[in-house]
Amino acid sequence: MQITIDLPDNLPLTEADVRIELAIGLYQRRSLRLDRAAQLAVMSVDDFYQLLIDRHILSPPADPDDEPAELILASLRNSVQQIKEGKLHPISELWDGIDD
Repeated sequence: MQITIDLPDNLPLTEADVRIELAIGLYQRRSLRLDRAAQLAVMSVDDFYQLLIDRHILSPPADPDDEPAELILASLRNSVQQIKEGKLHPISELWDGIDD
């Protein structure tokens, strides 16, 4: 879907800003899941999640080593989508750079 919006010239927002604000609003209204909202904002799921924490929309996990279920589900959805699109990587690449 493509939507065209004419904004006032003196609006101090870029297209990226508008996309982020729209993504946040739709996420808060539960119209978009985390992964879809991140996609709309043209951000990684992790970066969008951190933005929501920075804006006090979500609370950070009590234990920094624990990933919230929503973040894990978003990551799994992205992985499934990549598989459907044929974006496969050899298992050996999973550990590239792990010893660095």
